[in-house]
Amino acid sequence: MTSNLTIVVVEEDRDKALGIVDALRDAGAHEVFVIGNYTGLARKIALHQPDIVLIDIDNPTRDMMEELTVASGPLERPVAVFVSGSVEGLARDAIEAGVSAYVVDGLAPERLKHVLDAAIARFGMVRQMRQELAETRRALEERKVTDRAKGLLMKAKGIDEDAAYALLRKTAMDQGRKVADVAQALITAAGLLG
Repeated sequence: MTSNLTIVVVEEDRDKALGIVDALRDAGAHEVFVIGNYTGLARKIALHQPDIVLIDIDNPTRDMMEELTVASGPLERPVAVFVSGSVEGLARDAIEAGVSAYVVDGLAPERLKHVLDAAIARFGMVRQMRQELAETRRALEERKVTDRAKGLLMKAKGIDEDAAYALLRKTAMDQGRKVADVAQALITAAGLLG
């Protein structure tokens, strides 16, 4: 486990929370904050800006799990949820909401290090996939814009596709801009001109 993590533990039971804090400190030099109730949870978590959030909850309902998941910011940081019993479909819902680890049979201090390692690793993988997906979507959108601009140039100037792209590229280089930006400007101008 990475050392020097800021960890927020959401645990209502004080004795259990103390055991978790001790186990976390034994596992490394971590700064641990305990939140003892769910009121204003998102604000309390944001106040600490944790590297990871651990939520221990005995018998969650779907609504409670959704609220806790959203409040813990699973797209911003790893979130590990520990539940005492299994509820049909709740694990799937939690994972779809972005939870990095969903552990049934509660939070056992001796398993903490391994669960945290897995949650952090999974969060990193999912974050990387999200970034790659966003970059792929952006590249596809830029390609569509460029193709549309090439079509406008081909029609307006009576040139072929290669010449249209060369003109876009030359204009982009002359202006110190990206080809997609020049293409978007051309499409906007063409739209204004009718």
